[in-house]
Amino acid sequence: MNTKGGCGKTTVATNLASYCASQGYATDLFDYDAQGSSSHWLKARAEDRPGIRGVAAHKPPQSGMTRAWQLRVAEQTRFVIKDTPAGHTGIDLVDRVNEADVILIPVLPSAIDIHSTANFIRDLLLVGKARARNKRIAIIANRTRVRTKSLQTLERFLRNLDIPVIAHVRDTQHYVRAAEQGIGVCELAEPAARKDLAPWANILDWIQQRERNPDSGPAAAPQTGPG
Repeated sequence: MNTKGGCGKTTVATNLASYCASQGYATDLFDYDAQGSSSHWLKARAEDRPGIRGVAAHKPPQSGMTRAWQLRVAEQTRFVIKDTPAGHTGIDLVDRVNEADVILIPVLPSAIDIHSTANFIRDLLLVGKARARNKRIAIIANRTRVRTKSLQTLERFLRNLDIPVIAHVRDTQHYVRAAEQGIGVCELAEPAARKDLAPWANILDWIQQRERNPDSGPAAAPQTGPG
C-alpha cells in the first residue's frame, strides 16, 4: 500500500506473488486497482509457469454472485497478496488495513515520493490505526541506485521511522522485461537477473519470521544493500 501513484505497488505485488508461487506456495493475487495492471500481468502469464490465482477485486461481482464469494480464499491458499490503488483513503484504507496481516510500503528515492509516503504513513497509523490493530508494517525502497544523492535522502528519511526497511529493489530493466511476460524477476532466464532475487527472498523471509514468532515484537530488517 501507498497512496502515491507510480511508487511500485504493482511491481511489488506481482514479483512477490511470482516468488511465492515459485517456492511452491499456493498464492492468490487480488487486484484492487481499477487500472487492472496486476490482472493484465496475470493474463500474460504462460500456463506452464507456477500458477497464481487472480481476483479482479476492483470489479463488482458478476450477476448472481455475492461480494464475499468473489473475494473468497481457497483453503489451500498460503499467501494472499493485494495490489491496492493510489489514493486509497477513508473507509477503503481502513478496510484494507483490517483485512491485512502485513502491510508493505514501497517508496521511491525522490523528494515528492518521500513527502507523500510520510503523509501516507501518518494516515496509516492515525486513520487506519495499523499499529493499534497490531499490523506488521515494512518498507521496500524501490528503484534504488547505489551512491546517489536521492538514495542518501531516502535513507535519511527512513532512519527517522520506526518501521523496518526489509528490501532494496534495484532500478533495472529486468523488471520491465519480466512484467511484459507475466513473470517475476525470479523467473527470468538471464544470469544477470539472479542478483535481483535477494529482495524477494528477504521479504518472504521477514514475513515468515513474524509468523513463526508472532509475539517477538518488530522483526529486524534483513541486512540488504541497494546493489
